Amino acid sequence: MSFRSLARAWSRLWPSTLGAIAITAVLAGCANAPKPAGPLPFDTAIDSATDALLQQAQPMGGFLAGKRSVVLDPSLDAGTGQQTAATQHLDQAVADRIRRSDKIDVLPFEASNLSKAQALLVGTLAAAPEGFRLNLALVDLKSGAVQAQSSALVRKDGVDMRPLAYYRDSPVLIRDKVIDGYVRTSSTPAGQQADALYLARISAATVINDATALYNAARYREALGQYRSALASPAGDQIRALTGVYLSAAKLGQTAEAEEAFARLAAFGLAYNNLSIKFLFSPGSTEFWSDPKVSGAYGMWLRQLARQASLAKVCMDVVGHTSKTGTEAANDTLSMKRALFIKQRLATESPDLARRTTAQGMGSRQTIVGSGTDDVVDAPDRRVEFTIVDCAAR
Repeated sequence: MSFRSLARAWSRLWPSTLGAIAITAVLAGCANAPKPAGPLPFDTAIDSATDALLQQAQPMGGFLAGKRSVVLDPSLDAGTGQQTAATQHLDQAVADRIRRSDKIDVLPFEASNLSKAQALLVGTLAAAPEGFRLNLALVDLKSGAVQAQSSALVRKDGVDMRPLAYYRDSPVLIRDKVIDGYVRTSSTPAGQQADALYLARISAATVINDATALYNAARYREALGQYRSALASPAGDQIRALTGVYLSAAKLGQTAEAEEAFARLAAFGLAYNNLSIKFLFSPGSTEFWSDPKVSGAYGMWLRQLARQASLAKVCMDVVGHTSKTGTEAANDTLSMKRALFIKQRLATESPDLARRTTAQGMGSRQTIVGSGTDDVVDAPDRRVEFTIVDCAAR
């Protein structure tokens, strides 16, 4: 059978998809284009992954039959859970590419749109040895099944991983079970179920997303109201909402509410054994960064962390991490010194923690970003983690 005959056969088999002309063009392009041997430029990788996602979705359950709607849940950096300049660009480029089909509406991530749309689109950028791996997944909103999943390798150059304002300002690494579920869903093969917890919390996530957009636009009072609304909802008790209340209240000078929010944030992280705080130290030292705009709240953070750990009667490993800058030996020494410094500060606030905490230094062996830029991009690498351990082992 000739290639054109094959294309015509496909168009007869799925007459309700994008149409014979579009399918013929897609198949012709796939037949003539060799598979890329390595990472692609960012925009080329986005186009490739989006086209592959749509092509894969065509024969699956008639998703592309007639005019359909997709809700785009803003994409994330898979390692940090952050939204960055690159993930923002990814969202816009994917939406523009999909709309060219003239068969699909891409709707904003709003609660009202979840009941209108047939599918949910998620995406991540994950650091890889070659650069980044771009993952996209299309999820059926009724069944929760992944209808299509595609990936592409992206070159490092031209990928701006600077976090957006909310994530830059956050005192903690924004990762919880909901974020982890989103990340897993983006790489889940077609035919399997998307993460159940992520889907169960998605209505609250739309409110959190609206609040975060307001925060990024410096509309802190409106953002605070939205974050409060999210926390008041049954599924809104998420690390992003707690962090948002803290950040917005702090920006508005509402110190009592900010401290209360940080206390809840610390308790949340300790309960889920997932608390990584971004303390910024002066280069090569155990002294906090001298600018009070940066480190002015650190005393309160430590006070509330110590209080919550004491109330929970937990035992913890205080684990220091560094960026890739410097030698391995120097980073090991520095991370251990910083962990000891935090351990001592916690013991000062709550003396009973002295026997229930142990300091460890991981150097740069567990970087999340790994860029070694020592700026806002790899701030998650320069973190102190608090890991809950069995007190009987102490």
